[in-house]
Amino acid sequence: MRGKRGGSRKLRIIGGSWRGRNLLFAECPAIRPTPDRVRETLFNWLQGTIRGARCLDLFAGSGALGLEALSRGAAQVDFVEQDRSSAQSIQQHLELLQAEGGRVQRGDALRFLGRVDLAAYDLIFLDPPFGKGVLEQVVAELQQATLAPELQLYIEVEKGLKTIPLPDGWEITRSGDAGQVRYLLAENRGELS
Repeated sequence: MRGKRGGSRKLRIIGGSWRGRNLLFAECPAIRPTPDRVRETLFNWLQGTIRGARCLDLFAGSGALGLEALSRGAAQVDFVEQDRSSAQSIQQHLELLQAEGGRVQRGDALRFLGRVDLAAYDLIFLDPPFGKGVLEQVVAELQQATLAPELQLYIEVEKGLKTIPLPDGWEITRSGDAGQVRYLLAENRGELS
């Protein structure tokens, strides 16, 4: 998946209707696509809820998570990515795959959170830049928002992070480690927003 070819890297869709499709995305040092085995685990966790889901792929990067969700039957994925060439790559992939339900928003993820109705989403993918306190800022935004009762949060963080910030009343229901990454699924177990 991380093979380099003349300024681009390869992403493979691992399941669903586009299973086995290889896509090239823009070379950007800040992007760390979710590895195949982590995506396989994640979508095994989500197999009962992904079909028909409305998803937000925040800090979309290569678009790996959102594209995998669409391939597996998600009804809608909004991809939010600040890097111009990465956002363009995701848009090109959506067109190539004739993906209905995929929309790319180029811009700052925190600003996007401030102007969107988060209750419209069933699943939010959060894979923010590591070590910059961005996850904490996102969680603060989520804490203030009205969220769908069945919302699930998928979060990737650096493996050494001692405390995983979550909105009040939320808990980690599944987690795993791969390389330098810790990944987890969280759900609201307290009062609904």
